[in-house]
Order: sequence, then C-alpha cells, then structure tokens
Amino acid sequence: MAAELGPTLDRLWRVILSRRGADPETSYTARLFTRGRAKIAQKLGEEAVEAVIEGVADNPSALVGESADLLYHLLVLWAAAGISPADVAAELARRDGMSGIEEKRSRVNL
Repeated sequence: MAAELGPTLDRLWRVILSRRGADPETSYTARLFTRGRAKIAQKLGEEAVEAVIEGVADNPSALVGESADLLYHLLVLWAAAGISPADVAAELARRDGMSGIEEKRSRVNL
C-alpha cells in the first residue's frame, strides 16, 4: 500500500514548527532557522537543482530522495516566512478549475 503524502507532510510540518527555538547544535532544522530565511531559500534552491538533475538523469530512486529534501526545505522556508500549508492550500483551491494559462494571465505582474 502506498504511503499518503498528506499525513506525512502534516507530521513533518509539526516537527518543523517544534524546532523553532530548539538547540541548533542538536537540530538541523533549528540550525536553518538560526541562519535565516536567505540561507533556507538558498538550500531550497540547491535541492531544487538536485531534483531537476535527477529528473533529467532518469534516476527515479534518487529523484525520490531529492524530492523529499526539496519538500522539507520548502516547508522550513514557509515556517520562516510565516506562511502555513493552509495558506498554500487556499491558493491552490482558488486556482482549482482554472487553466494554467488563465491563472498566469490573472497575475498582476506579468
């Protein structure tokens, strides 16, 4: 049976939030928080590039690992920026039923 991503991401989100203010000597997440949003964003970018590389290389098992790293760092960035998964879910719900082309046209800064 396949694992459900939703409950797993929910648990990960709660763990990430619990690491704010934790000891950066014992928690990688706490260490990221102490380094600041720019460093977290940099790590997210690095993980995105690694995921792209594995996707192009047609290496499914490596892409799974890089995807997990990418999602983790995205959640840490959301927490650092004061954004919650509910905020992102609301935006996705707003876009539901809208074509990608239509959604892009609706953005003010294009």
